[in-house]
Amino acid sequence: MRPEHTAAVVSVSLDDAHRFSKPAAPRILLLEGLGVEGDAHAGATVQHRYHVKKDPTAPNLTQVHLIPSELFDELAHDGYTVRPGELGENVTTRGIDLTGLPLGTRLHLGADAVVELTGLRNPCSLINGYQGGLMKQLIETDAAGRITRKAGVMSVVASGGAVQPGDIIRIELPEGEQVPLDVV
Repeated sequence: MRPEHTAAVVSVSLDDAHRFSKPAAPRILLLEGLGVEGDAHAGATVQHRYHVKKDPTAPNLTQVHLIPSELFDELAHDGYTVRPGELGENVTTRGIDLTGLPLGTRLHLGADAVVELTGLRNPCSLINGYQGGLMKQLIETDAAGRITRKAGVMSVVASGGAVQPGDIIRIELPEGEQVPLDVV
């Protein structure tokens, strides 16, 4: 990240039930090792309904979902209207290529909160129920057959704290080999 470039939190969202979209909130509280206080996906073990069916004892690697607001700009160009929280994310960012960051990257959100990236979000078919054809916009295959997922990244809370719109985001890359994010 260049010094003149500032990454920031645009919006924060949470929902205490498993619904597709999450309403915006004035702030959220991240709890170390758990996720967003009051959010249906918070917990030390997996909380996503699909993953719970597979192994309810698995660690929760999807505690906090982040999406770049630039994705909404791109989707608007293709005729879709998507606002923060509507794709189920907890934190909407600006100024970061989230999906291009390596595994283990730590994002410092505001004064105290830190999340560690665990992988790419794999969007589910419910997205087409939200807006028809949207899934195809979020998962693309290039000419070489490589799949690109654009629905944001998942993370775990490494250090708790409050997060709110306008908070600056500082990126801390992992030491050693830079491993690309994969689906989590």
